[in-house]
Amino acid sequence: MNFSQVSYFILSAYIDIGLFRYLVFVFLMCFYVFIIGCNVVLIVVICVNRSLHEPMYLFLCSLFVNELYGSTGLFPFLLIQILSDVHTVPAPLCFLQIFCLYMFGNVEFYNLAVMSYDRYIAICYPLQYHSLMSFTTVVRLIVISWFLPFVNIVVMISLNISSQLCGNVIDRLYCTNHNIVNLACGSTTASNVYGLVYTFTMIFSLVVMIFYTYIRILKVCFSGSKQTRQKAISTCTPHLASLLNFSFGCFFEVMQSRFDMSQVPNILRIILSIYFVTCQPLLAPLLQKKSIKQLRHV
Repeated sequence: MNFSQVSYFILSAYIDIGLFRYLVFVFLMCFYVFIIGCNVVLIVVICVNRSLHEPMYLFLCSLFVNELYGSTGLFPFLLIQILSDVHTVPAPLCFLQIFCLYMFGNVEFYNLAVMSYDRYIAICYPLQYHSLMSFTTVVRLIVISWFLPFVNIVVMISLNISSQLCGNVIDRLYCTNHNIVNLACGSTTASNVYGLVYTFTMIFSLVVMIFYTYIRILKVCFSGSKQTRQKAISTCTPHLASLLNFSFGCFFEVMQSRFDMSQVPNILRIILSIYFVTCQPLLAPLLQKKSIKQLRHV
């Protein structure tokens, strides 16, 4: 059965849990409200407190905005689907969700990379910090962190949105670009090549840069005084923990998209599929809350 244009997609990963779904709904709703509350409070604290209008706090604010954006791209949709008996999603909404979730993932990596660069300058070149991290530079870095992912996702979706599809069943809780590509009848070479090139040239480069900056920071820490070492570690540990948490979540997502996970229990696959966009928005503000208190003293 060929579809030149699919009007809706069927999400087949949802399982019938009877009345238990109402308990799951309440749990996820509380989870979502808590995420929104934590991130909004920290954004407001940074915005209203003039003493926090420093580069690292502004980067943190950008990070928290992205956590709000990412969680909102999934949770309302997930809550509706849990209460629904028919798990379908209109094609336009499916592509909008792909845009939101992939934008969230890309911006997250860029934000974490910018934050690691800021800490690298502050700890390795403290005397040049204010000249290198001027307000103009900070604004440019934040704009780049959002603009480049936007361009990437628009190009990625444009390569697939007009593809002829041979089905409309997606074996996931939400729409993903990889699933849409798998439904395509024709050649997907352009989409696959673009995805691989972008991943290895941009995302992989960002991760390498982040770990390089932390290695340099650690070298300075262990060659400095005990007080300097403690302050540097206390501010960098939350950032590194956020990176590792998000990287593991993305790794689980890639593994589930690219490899056969039928041997893994269904409930575990469901948890792993939403880990990167549920736990990261929750843990990031909790991890960064402590660093906010420490940054003034570094």
